[in-house]
Amino acid sequence: MVYKSFGELIEKVKGYSSIKRMAIAAAGERHTLEAAFHARKEGVARPVLVGDEAEIRRIMKEMGEEVPDEDIYPAADNKEAAELAVSLVREGKADFLMKGYLDTGVILKAVVNKEQGLGKGGVMSHFTMFDVPGYHKILVPVDGGMVTYPTLEQKKAIIENTVDTLIAMGYDCPKVGVLACVEKVNSKMPETVEAAELARMNRDGEIKNCIVEGPISYDCAVDGEIAKLKGYESRIAGDVDVLVAPNIHAGNIMGKMLTCTCKAKMAGFVVGAKCPVVLTSRGSSAEEKFLSIVVSAAASN
Repeated sequence: MVYKSFGELIEKVKGYSSIKRMAIAAAGERHTLEAAFHARKEGVARPVLVGDEAEIRRIMKEMGEEVPDEDIYPAADNKEAAELAVSLVREGKADFLMKGYLDTGVILKAVVNKEQGLGKGGVMSHFTMFDVPGYHKILVPVDGGMVTYPTLEQKKAIIENTVDTLIAMGYDCPKVGVLACVEKVNSKMPETVEAAELARMNRDGEIKNCIVEGPISYDCAVDGEIAKLKGYESRIAGDVDVLVAPNIHAGNIMGKMLTCTCKAKMAGFVVGAKCPVVLTSRGSSAEEKFLSIVVSAAASN
């Protein structure tokens, strides 16, 4: 199966037998709490709030919302909030983690802590989903937020992280395109060489549970007619699920073009840890935060 829209995914998560618990580090921020209570209202996730208790209660009062006292964990500062939220997940008191109003570096430091964090010893990468007008299903461009200049082995790990997440969400065999500006291998373009090697790994069973093709250009990946005109034979052209960017700049630019120019809706979180980590920008809208909670709840099922 695949998801055609966030609406389909929301309905799927609402149908789960149990509601996931979400630990929010530095939860005292209005957009974060709006997203959290929206998720609770929709039956997607139960918020567990960590941070400045007085500020959290002040905002909740303004919103006319409340949570049980046992779901508020006071923290003296953002560092303590991040560490406490991580510990709640580690102790089984929450199913996944969300960044509230604090710097990304603060929460990631707590997540990757070797003794008290949530790392699994491998590569952590940024997973994003986009509901794009004009495309027939959700697109998953990676990685525009974590791994800056991935090596071949890191690209393999990014694909595996992404595919494992999609499988957990109900996908059967995700279609993965490793992007370049051309469709042929050129020794002077290392991105094309690595794309071909990743496709080879998939054919040989080193990358499982998906179809990987590359190098493939963006237009061929999302438009089968263009692929035919170019003579590009493909099992995924026009029906790709995952777009693997050559580096963080390409991934980030692609994502911002989809949201700012194409008016796509976005959700994202970090994968490769022991649980999903919702890591939206402090300036993200309540809707983006809510959708990121939805996909994280789906991935932690």
